[in-house]
Amino acid sequence: MAAENTEPREKSLNFLEEIIEESIAKGDGRVQTRFPPEPNGYLHIGHAKSICINFGLAKKYGGKCNLRFDDTNPVKEDVEYVDSIKRDIRWLGFDWAVERYASDYFDQLYDWAVELIKKGLAYVDDQTQEQIRENRGTVSVPGTESPWRNRSVSENLDLFVRMKNGEFPDGSKVLRAKIDMAHPNMLFRDPIMYRIIHAEHHRTGSKWCIYPMYDYAHGQSDSIEKITHSICTLEFDVHRPLYDWFIQALDIFPSHQYEFARLNLTYTMMSKRKLLKLVQEGAVMGWDDPRMPTICALRRKGYTPASVRSFAEMVGVAKRDNVIDLGKLEYCVREDLNKVAERRMAVLNPLKVVITNYEEGRTELFEAVNNPENEAAGTRKVPFSREIYIERDDFMENPPKKFFRLQPGGEVRLRYSYLIKCEEVVKDAEGNITELRCTYDPMSGGGSSSDGRRVKGVIHWVSVKDAAEAEIRLFNPLFTKENPDDVEEGQTWEDNLNPESMVKVTGYLEPSLRDIPVGQAVQFERVGYFCPDTDSAPGHLVFNRTVTLKDSWAKINK
Repeated sequence: MAAENTEPREKSLNFLEEIIEESIAKGDGRVQTRFPPEPNGYLHIGHAKSICINFGLAKKYGGKCNLRFDDTNPVKEDVEYVDSIKRDIRWLGFDWAVERYASDYFDQLYDWAVELIKKGLAYVDDQTQEQIRENRGTVSVPGTESPWRNRSVSENLDLFVRMKNGEFPDGSKVLRAKIDMAHPNMLFRDPIMYRIIHAEHHRTGSKWCIYPMYDYAHGQSDSIEKITHSICTLEFDVHRPLYDWFIQALDIFPSHQYEFARLNLTYTMMSKRKLLKLVQEGAVMGWDDPRMPTICALRRKGYTPASVRSFAEMVGVAKRDNVIDLGKLEYCVREDLNKVAERRMAVLNPLKVVITNYEEGRTELFEAVNNPENEAAGTRKVPFSREIYIERDDFMENPPKKFFRLQPGGEVRLRYSYLIKCEEVVKDAEGNITELRCTYDPMSGGGSSSDGRRVKGVIHWVSVKDAAEAEIRLFNPLFTKENPDDVEEGQTWEDNLNPESMVKVTGYLEPSLRDIPVGQAVQFERVGYFCPDTDSAPGHLVFNRTVTLKDSWAKINK
């Protein structure tokens, strides 16, 4: 019988890597990519995938990646978004070769527009936006040519200069490319190149009142920067022929566009417009609300850069759109936090336990392991006293078989400390359990017992007098349906918002949790991964649940 091949398989190349390696094989090994966000909102997990691809390819093949802001619409863009985008990219672990803005190229783009007018390939149109839309036709019906399409070159040049000089109001004129109003690709039906917008730009101020459209500015900006691989999401594949048309018409550096499948996640909304509506209407606490899919929200929730990069690598680079299970993202953060997060004990649904044979006023310190996956993380001291909190779910008065936690007359081990036995259940007038009275085995510290007996149940706990009280925010998916846009007649996507997406409880934490930095994730043993929120303040601790220890949401919603 042949011996099994235990050599690790070489990871197959994705189609973008294949394209680059084919170029390298032909002697053209230069790789220059760019990440070109519009600064009109906060980046989300889909952008994180694009960041990892663009910066990752440049790094792998010894190239460079630029950061270029597509700032061609002054009405929607702001320095706030520019700063947040740069912060998110750096948090993910990347840095750019040069920082550029489409507005850096406004003079050159204007000169090239003039060149196209002189070639008879662009004209000034007086039609309104509504008229232009109506006259564009359909996939099966050719468009109608503008009555201004055949203006002379001299008249178009004059009008375009006057547009630039601010002589006309918003919406009164546009500059269009003259291509083909019967073209099967609707984008070729005389696309708009410039529109009039009298608004203050975050970088150029009031210098310009005409602004280029994406389809005109993007390819030429790539060409100026000599981008070799202009990588974007699949919805831009129909734009690629127009991207090429402008470059060829101007006879400039031939950048080329490649498209990959955008990231879609279950239970997640990616539309920037709809996310903005959630923020504006107060459905969430802001762009960094931990229920949002934004990178800043993941950071606030306790995700690590390594986990996001790992997720981007896991989903890979595909040519067809698909929907990724949210559980894969959560798996990646669990895998990373299991290695790096220190362990602590916290009780989120407390039941008080009084250890009747333990001396009042006495406190002991037990040594607890910080991270069993990392010996270098060391140990800490955890205080133990006569009164402790345990999780209410760790006690059952009438338990089923194979329930190994605390029950009347039963024993469990308290993590790192003693064996305790439940002797009495105390209830209020309504029959609710308010307290357990237990005894402990003084000889059972450190994993032993007075007579060598062992118990199967081990539960966590917190000393009542030493506990740090905290507001605990338990996050679930923001939407109740895998596809938030899946609505019944008469409903909107907002009807799919999950009313249980954030549940607040009061928890009791071991005292060492008072001092950990905001954003640093820890594992609450047997509960999940959590981190202090930015709302935390002295005397008011707030912790976010980053992720459960297992995918409980998927089980509930099957």
